[in-house]
Amino acid sequence: QDYTWEDHGYSLINRLYPDVGQLLDEKFQVVYNLTYNTIAMHCGVDTSMLRRAIWNYIHCVFGIRYDDYDYGEVNQLLERNLKIYIKTVACYPEKTTKQIYTQFWRHFKHSEKVHINLLLLEARMQAALLYALRAVTRYMT
Repeated sequence: QDYTWEDHGYSLINRLYPDVGQLLDEKFQVVYNLTYNTIAMHCGVDTSMLRRAIWNYIHCVFGIRYDDYDYGEVNQLLERNLKIYIKTVACYPEKTTKQIYTQFWRHFKHSEKVHINLLLLEARMQAALLYALRAVTRYMT
């Protein structure tokens, strides 16, 4: 909570590597905001809460928590099998199996599951950047 991408990481990386912060931020935002407004067979659905819950759960797995987010949403919106999948892919990618992939969201399209993977990869990358950039900030001060 004391070192966020929006407040600290973005500006530091832009200072160290001009324009890279903007490119990374755009990449994070594209994946975070990607939606077809569908969930399984339901159309016209606002998926923003679900996407936020997935992003924040991935950050939580890496020890990053935000005071202004209600983590009760994670437990309401993410089924157990999805949490297992996210944690396995994020922390132990070599242990990811087709069985783990097929056990979550059984009625969902593969494109929706691919979106989970995109969210997972980008949130994981942002978490790693936050740790690295925080260390750089501490070294510089």
